[in-house]
Amino acid sequence: MYKVKFNILIIKLKDSYKKLTIPQFTIITGLIIICLGTLILSSPLCSSSDVGVWEAFFTSTSAITVTGLTVIDIGRDLTVLGQIFLAFMLLSGGLGLMAITTFLQGFVVKGTKLRTRLDKGNTLDEFGVGGIGRTFKSITITAAIIISSGAIILFCFGFIDISNKWERLWASIFHSISAYNNAGFSIWSSSVYSYRTNFIVNFVFIFLIILGGLGWRVIDDIWNNRKNLSYKKLSLHSKLVLRTTLNLIIFGSVGFLITESLLNGQFFADLNFGERILASFFETVSARTAGFTNYPISLNTISDTGILLLMTLMFIGASTGGTGGGIKTTTFIALMAATRSTLRGQKDVIISNRLISDKVILKAVGITVGSLLFVLLMAMLLSTTNTFINKEKFTFLEMLFTCISAFATVGFDIGLTIKLNHFGQLILIVGMFVGRLGILLFLSALWEALYKSRINKQKRIGYPKADLYV
Repeated sequence: MYKVKFNILIIKLKDSYKKLTIPQFTIITGLIIICLGTLILSSPLCSSSDVGVWEAFFTSTSAITVTGLTVIDIGRDLTVLGQIFLAFMLLSGGLGLMAITTFLQGFVVKGTKLRTRLDKGNTLDEFGVGGIGRTFKSITITAAIIISSGAIILFCFGFIDISNKWERLWASIFHSISAYNNAGFSIWSSSVYSYRTNFIVNFVFIFLIILGGLGWRVIDDIWNNRKNLSYKKLSLHSKLVLRTTLNLIIFGSVGFLITESLLNGQFFADLNFGERILASFFETVSARTAGFTNYPISLNTISDTGILLLMTLMFIGASTGGTGGGIKTTTFIALMAATRSTLRGQKDVIISNRLISDKVILKAVGITVGSLLFVLLMAMLLSTTNTFINKEKFTFLEMLFTCISAFATVGFDIGLTIKLNHFGQLILIVGMFVGRLGILLFLSALWEALYKSRINKQKRIGYPKADLYV
């Protein structure tokens, strides 16, 4: 009798899963993966007694969303097995949580028609992960080659101060995985502070972070044109991503160097001019959206102007299809182009002599406005929970910085995360999850759940036009 009831329950759950839309399936599957990660990380084989279910839950969410915020010491509180499992979680989250869940959906929903498979591919493209099938295989191979190359260089030339070869090998592999996936996790409590003047380590990290943030589409485009590589032969998407990424790095590096040098911040206190340039370059690249830092970040070490600059870079983030978060560089450039067209009195948005559709502009506006409102909501909720474990009071700037760091899946921490109570940390958990999935996917799933009946009854209706003065 119990067996019959169990089988009926399984059938009902399977039928319910079949009725889920892509966004809903992605969210539910993502939550299941996070819960499984929590159970594994909290087990004695993976962690010490200091890691409870809550700490494991926070760390699992941060790993799957490749954020890097943590309330534990990875090197001390996790065993080698726990660190290995954490690395696999970083790979899963970085290579595309939505791509993986789409494959899982293919196993759950058998007999998928061609139209449905095409819809899946379009959904993944729309939310920045790339296609399925052969594309996902290519993404995996590309990631394996880049991560392996980074690990080899770090092992042979970077972490040479680590005498134990096995420790050096694992440190090289783990940090290469973390850097490429823009995760920001480190097995050292001081992140990469001790290597802030090491050019090899810094440039390997920068190289991995940038390649991971560019996205597979751009790398594949460059590879396909490798024989006669020319900027003009690249697609518009690749051109915009490369140009915007370069401009943001230059703007951020120069801006950070100037602000912290002129305002006498502690960040450059013991560095010469060349080392200051390297530190500015590293911090700017890491802010979009890796989370590694070569010096402690706080209001005492960085000026308010520098903090604001980092917040801007974090919010923009990496590129569509990359391993980073944020609103994406393509969204940012679309908004800038729309603003330029408005100032010129043009009706159409033109980028590099190409007409950008209204749908793309509306999507860019929706992503930006939705992300801004969500981050502000996070900050307001966090400010209402200003009761911390040690009764410390934090400024609203610190709270806003931490909320952007969580939502943009950066992982920069100014010392606030571990001092928050569980409700405050839950706000960051939700922010990391929504930020990694994408605000539009989250809102789509929520809208479909609340107004499904209305959507089904909706008919094509034309409406009269009206003027609105803005």
